[in-house]
Amino acid sequence: MNAPGPAVGVVLATRDRAEGLATALEHLTALPERPPVLVVDNGSTDHTRAMVAERFPRVRVLAHRANRGALARNDGVRAIGTPYVAFSDDDSWWRPGALARAATLLNAHSRLGLLAAQVRVGPEERPDPLNALLAASPAGRAEDLPGPEVFGFLACGAVVRRDAFLEAGGFHPLIFFGGEETLLAYDLAAMGWGVSYCPEVVAHHHPAPAPRTGRTAVMRRNELIGCWLRHPLPLATRRTAGLLTEAGRDPVARAALGGLLARLPAALWQRRALPPWVEEAARRVDGQRMDDEPRREERQGAHDR
Repeated sequence: MNAPGPAVGVVLATRDRAEGLATALEHLTALPERPPVLVVDNGSTDHTRAMVAERFPRVRVLAHRANRGALARNDGVRAIGTPYVAFSDDDSWWRPGALARAATLLNAHSRLGLLAAQVRVGPEERPDPLNALLAASPAGRAEDLPGPEVFGFLACGAVVRRDAFLEAGGFHPLIFFGGEETLLAYDLAAMGWGVSYCPEVVAHHHPAPAPRTGRTAVMRRNELIGCWLRHPLPLATRRTAGLLTEAGRDPVARAALGGLLARLPAALWQRRALPPWVEEAARRVDGQRMDDEPRREERQGAHDR
């Protein structure tokens, strides 16, 4: 892209985490690429907005009255206007030079709709366990993409082509938050856009040590919502039946099932099955995930930390 102004902007969604946000903004505003940064405030009740205005006057704030979850990122992408958009969270930031490298890759690969970065966790810069899975993606690698095709990523380690993101509809409203990345990857692929893992682009993630209460149930709920929205109905039915069986003895499964049933009519109404070639690739990736099930809790723990 040879448009005037920065090629990559940063959209950061936050809620009631002013101190963590300040740390993230210190890193983002010090990047050599000098990207424009847009904070989308999801109805914070702390001093988030005052802190940004006082300490980071060049950072724009898009203020919402209520929590819009992952949809806040959609709002930010529409508002920021740069051809490429990198996502951050209030506990993450980009390595110096990473956004310039991302822009180079997106410039060179016109079908690349989303770039999944390598994510390093904590001050020790531990590799996020998801990195290895993405690198070994069974979806393979197309000749016109810079890395293996993937159907998963961490939002705080993603750079999107703005036009592709908006064309695909962004993050889906039924997911709200938690595992929303997979459905976006499906929708981009269904529209012909590539989603690639590019480890030369690096994001840093410094999550809080305490796990998020109820996250496992939310992730299971959202996984099944995505199944009803995009996968064949027999598969969605089988997986829901399995959750129903678990719900009789497992409170986490009961919570996930309750959340799913409340959203199921809307999921059926908004259902759009994946094209066969995307479904086949998604099944291969899902098989990789099932093979890796013993380490799934480790990955979830890393994300929660």
